[in-house]
Amino acid sequence: PSELHGVLCGRLAAGSRIDEPEWLAMVCEHMGLADEAAEESDDLAPFMNSAYGKTLKQLQSTDMSFQPLLPDDDYAIEQRLEALVAWVRGFLEGMALAAGASLGQAPDEIRELIEDMVAISQLSEDEESDDESEQQLLEITEYVRLGALAVFTEFNEPEKPAGDSPTLH
Repeated sequence: PSELHGVLCGRLAAGSRIDEPEWLAMVCEHMGLADEAAEESDDLAPFMNSAYGKTLKQLQSTDMSFQPLLPDDDYAIEQRLEALVAWVRGFLEGMALAAGASLGQAPDEIRELIEDMVAISQLSEDEESDDESEQQLLEITEYVRLGALAVFTEFNEPEKPAGDSPTLH
């Protein structure tokens, strides 16, 4: 789930929007399901479409409430690191699919952030877990979260507030 959410966030952050058939095909592919699975299940399409909408809203929100889809603190640090690495790999994949060569024209801060995410995507859970590694994981997760929001802000037009319709005279 983390990698799929990362791919979705990467595509959305890079300015792409995905129509329902393509999104459901992505879901089935990442989950190892047959393409017909979304049509055969009464629950999968509505659930995944809702997840898509919520993710886009969180990325667009000015309250910075967006959170990558990762296991909570009840899971072992190795599992959380593995999920974070999968999410970052998915995010990079989604950005590359959506933005491609235009990522090279991004501002220096965004290119540096992408380089950092590439390094994060290569982390392994070989190290001993202790309080220090727990703190490092929290810091890396927060960096990734804020980085995803920065990329989204760079490649997407700000949302117009609902009440801001042009005044006619």
